[in-house]
Amino acid sequence: MFSKFTSILQHAVEALAPSLPLQEDFVYHWKAITHYYIETSDDKAPVTDTNIPSHLEQMLVILIQEESEREFGETGPCMEYLLHHKILETLYTLGKADCPPGMKQQVLVFYTKLLGKIRQPLLPHINVHRPVQKLIRLCGEVLATPTENEEIQFLCIVCAKLKQDPYLVNFFLENKFKSLASKGAPNATSEDVLKGQDSLSTDTGQSCRPEEPSGASGMEHTELEDEPHAQMDDLSTGLDSLSIAALPEATVVRPNQDYNLVNSLLNLTRSPDGRIAVKACEGLMLLVSLPEPAAVKCLTQSTCLCELLTDRLASLYKALPQSVDPLDIETVEAINWGLDSYSHKEDASAFPGKRALISFLSWFDYCDQLIKEAQKTAAVALAKAVHERFFIGVMEPQLMQTSEMGILTSTALLHRIVRQVTSDILLQEMVFFILGEQREPETLAEISRHPLRHRLIEHCDHISDEISIMTLRMFEHLLQKPNEHILYNLVLRNLEERNYTEYKPVCPEDKDVVENGLIAGAVDLEEDPLFTDISPDNTLSNQEWLSSSPPASPDHPKNDGKTEVHKIVNSFLCLVPDEAKSSYHVEGTGYDTYLRDAHRQFRDYCAICLRWEWPGSPKALEKCNLEAAFFEGHFLKVLFDRMGRILDQVVGDLMVRIQRIQDFTPKLLLVRKRLLGLEPEGPIIEHITLLEGVIVLEEFCKELAAIAFVKYHAASTP
Repeated sequence: MFSKFTSILQHAVEALAPSLPLQEDFVYHWKAITHYYIETSDDKAPVTDTNIPSHLEQMLVILIQEESEREFGETGPCMEYLLHHKILETLYTLGKADCPPGMKQQVLVFYTKLLGKIRQPLLPHINVHRPVQKLIRLCGEVLATPTENEEIQFLCIVCAKLKQDPYLVNFFLENKFKSLASKGAPNATSEDVLKGQDSLSTDTGQSCRPEEPSGASGMEHTELEDEPHAQMDDLSTGLDSLSIAALPEATVVRPNQDYNLVNSLLNLTRSPDGRIAVKACEGLMLLVSLPEPAAVKCLTQSTCLCELLTDRLASLYKALPQSVDPLDIETVEAINWGLDSYSHKEDASAFPGKRALISFLSWFDYCDQLIKEAQKTAAVALAKAVHERFFIGVMEPQLMQTSEMGILTSTALLHRIVRQVTSDILLQEMVFFILGEQREPETLAEISRHPLRHRLIEHCDHISDEISIMTLRMFEHLLQKPNEHILYNLVLRNLEERNYTEYKPVCPEDKDVVENGLIAGAVDLEEDPLFTDISPDNTLSNQEWLSSSPPASPDHPKNDGKTEVHKIVNSFLCLVPDEAKSSYHVEGTGYDTYLRDAHRQFRDYCAICLRWEWPGSPKALEKCNLEAAFFEGHFLKVLFDRMGRILDQVVGDLMVRIQRIQDFTPKLLLVRKRLLGLEPEGPIIEHITLLEGVIVLEEFCKELAAIAFVKYHAASTP
């Protein structure tokens, strides 16, 4: 209390006294700090009971004022004094010793404000970056310490300075030929990194001589008062004899260099304080984006960044319940790694495992964003680590298991992260994990060459409808991703030789083309009664088609395919008998909605395909191996087999079965409205499975017809 009163009195005196030149004032405050260590006999009193915090604050105020009165980049005498007398080195030593208690916190605040508020570049100076480098090592040593907040603020301001000038990161890559627990072990200076030399320097402030007395009592009082320069140098030397109470540095042997800025941030990502952990994650995201090659190499080869990211991903995945409702996995709210603040008690829609699921998806989102922001070499290394250590090491065994519940849960999780991934490089590794890297045409004998791909494709036609639907949805979202290898691996590699074509010479009896160029019996699209559910207000105008359809390729000249597309469209639309159709009874469910949706999807995917530089025309037939047996590939084979069975089970005897259902049309309409949410759920309707199947088949046929029409129109529009 008395010391606080003294501080207040001192400030009052200073306010009334004539203003001193800035340098004299600066030296006065620094001497006041050093005199504390000379004169005090109680080094156990907390620093907040001393005048040290106010003196440090005044030193900062003076440095900021000095800079504001000078041209940018000009170093004033106060800053020169701080640099020449190695004040930051001395403060680092005091902070490491935490003498008096709480001094580490004060030193961290001083460093943070100095780097944050001084505009001129300080880090290139050896007497700044060397103590900054040492202070970095003290951060994150122990979690949940009282200085955690100050530690992360300090580390983040260093990261921000490196973002402004990435070359400065070279000052923070340390050559370490030995990493010993003994104090005084030689450490390379940052100058050695820049010059490429192997010379080593002693890390001042690291040595500890316990046999000497604790505190500052071992220094001669008279010697310190003789000369200011000698006083500062002797203080710096004498502080080496303080008994260091901080924990020893970890004994880790790493190749080439240490990147302690990364290591300290990694430690703080484990902080129980969510705000600290998020700040540490932000700092890491900034560091991985730096373009300096030496930093990238050190980050990926000499730190545990890759291991920590993937190991945490693995542990969070393993913490998930063995079975989670796939609907919960799909519908859990959008995940943002920086906002993982879920409270189970406040959540009305909580389900078992929701906390664990959000934690896993949040960390996956962080890995995805980190890779997205990272310099390319770092991004590739990080993504490969996720591939090897998480996808293959953890997810693959779950996806390959035989338990139906386990398959369903793991496939639902795979589906979720396929939807969630945004980084092109991580997406590429995920695609290689799911599909493999093969690009040559498939053969029946080798469809199991990539076991996971084979298993997932087989699951598209699993005995369990739930597994089939979930796997199909996963492939649906995979195909929508902007990655060329997905479409090529699943479909296109089997079509390049064009041995799917069938040549049949035209026979006289087949020549049923009439004079106007139409096949006999063909119905013009505009006059087709099946298209009567397209209202004039909802159709796409010719101008809309012309302006939004992808341009036709010169290798695909406009031909007379109108008749052929009419036949295809009609074949789809006529598949379900008129008596079994119900969409024309409900507004907004007509064929035109499928036309619009198909056109939008086709246009969007054409824009994606432009980046892949695919050829504008197929391989010339004379160069193709047309004699080889055609195999559409495992993926299309399973889909076609499944579709073929759908048609066998419904259309073959549909008319016979619906005749036996009393009030078939009203029931069909009611089921459709319930499926659309237009009618509330009510009593169970007889033959519900058949009725739902008829509705789904009708919608599916309209979708196929719309796709065929849109593809024809886009290809034939000049």
